[in-house]
Amino acid sequence: MLSSVAICRARRCGALLVLALLSLTTACGQTPPPAVPPAVVVDSATGKADMPWLRQLLDSSATLRRQQVGVSLADAATGAPLFGYNEAKYFTPASTMKLLTLYAGLTLLPDSLPSLRYFSRGDTLFFQGTGDPTFLHGDVPSRRAYAFLASRPEKILAYCDIACVPAYGPSWAWDDFNYYFQPERTAFPVFGNTVRFYAAAPVVQRAHAGAAVKVLPQRVRVLPRAFAPLTGPAGEGFRLSPDQDDEMHVFRAPLENHFTYVPGSKRWVDEVPYRTSRTLLLRLLGDTLRRAIVGTAWRPHPSRDSIRTLRGLRADSLYRRMLRVSDNFLAEQLLLMTSTQVGYRDSLSGQRTIRYILKNQLKTLPDRPDWVDGSGLSRLNLLTPRTLTAVLCRLHQQLPEPRLLSLLAAGGGPGTLRRRYFEPGPPKVTWFWGKTGTLTHTCNLAGYVRCKSGRLVAVTFFNNSIPGDDQATRNAMQRLLGEVRARL
Repeated sequence: MLSSVAICRARRCGALLVLALLSLTTACGQTPPPAVPPAVVVDSATGKADMPWLRQLLDSSATLRRQQVGVSLADAATGAPLFGYNEAKYFTPASTMKLLTLYAGLTLLPDSLPSLRYFSRGDTLFFQGTGDPTFLHGDVPSRRAYAFLASRPEKILAYCDIACVPAYGPSWAWDDFNYYFQPERTAFPVFGNTVRFYAAAPVVQRAHAGAAVKVLPQRVRVLPRAFAPLTGPAGEGFRLSPDQDDEMHVFRAPLENHFTYVPGSKRWVDEVPYRTSRTLLLRLLGDTLRRAIVGTAWRPHPSRDSIRTLRGLRADSLYRRMLRVSDNFLAEQLLLMTSTQVGYRDSLSGQRTIRYILKNQLKTLPDRPDWVDGSGLSRLNLLTPRTLTAVLCRLHQQLPEPRLLSLLAAGGGPGTLRRRYFEPGPPKVTWFWGKTGTLTHTCNLAGYVRCKSGRLVAVTFFNNSIPGDDQATRNAMQRLLGEVRARL
């Protein structure tokens, strides 16, 4: 055995060797790398997770300091919270509310949309709407209901009214009636309740060399054609108001279906909602089906009449269009369709769906939402960041991940995120899928970050009360979520 003196000498030599190596490393200009702090720190006493580095970035951002900011992150697979910043405060969510509408549709609707309800009696087919927006819609058209009605053997097609919500939702901006993003809500939409105008480039004529140039009036094609007689060019100096949007070409008076277009020097396409009515609906249906349509009451006999539902477009097609381009009309009509699966079938009511979902499937959310419409157009909607993140986690649990991500706008892909949240490559790498939410002074984002480690993180990033342009806010969100992607 070694003596104690020998052991002490060995230890002293070892220490001197370590010091020598450190001195050599320093002499070569190299220092030991500093310890990297963990991306997520968990409090041993409370079990609460935090990201101090992300909190510091949020606090030090000159852009984000000037507005109201709320952030919530969670592991998408487990639902475990990872980070919160004003996560329990309520914000105006704007179009991120469509994620709750998606949840309602996935929970209540079958794989194919309910297009219409009907029963046959003698030589008459009685039918009524379910809120399905796809009948001859320009972007998500379904010909199932059209073909069904056009080919029915009954001599008479009788449209039956059903009680429905008002044309506009609570606190919608009244002066947006002329914009494509705010069509009226109805039980049986036709052509998406909008008129589309396609203007050709002006034609320049010269009879022969040296003759004066003649510019022919710009031709405008109107669809549906029933509105062509109600459309005409504006006179010289035409303006609706000093606040008129110069980028618009077609204008409609608030309570009329007369359309005025301003001729231009280039081709253009415009889409304007029309004012709905029962009389107009019957006319449009008759024109498109080439059959007479009459209006009557819905009075099926309980014992003799068998009420059936016609199935239409695959629901995922509607969800995908609604989320990728943030289509308000599709979202509102989707919420109406879900109400056909809840309670009495004598009306279409989005509020009935909202009450049912909040009382049942979403009753354990961290904070109860103030949910008033399907699209997020209303500023009466209120959500906390942690509540929306919880909904994102539930969606991830409810759907296979590839299907869920395919429904959302993808970074660098079609939709509202086409210019952000991807690595250009090649190959191009998308690292965020989600939903934007934009109103004046509001710029929100909710969805999923695919981290470099492969982990999927559910994130809600709310920004309210933004003064001026929101481009700096969009840049700050992308920069911070890029840090999340790199570190988690």
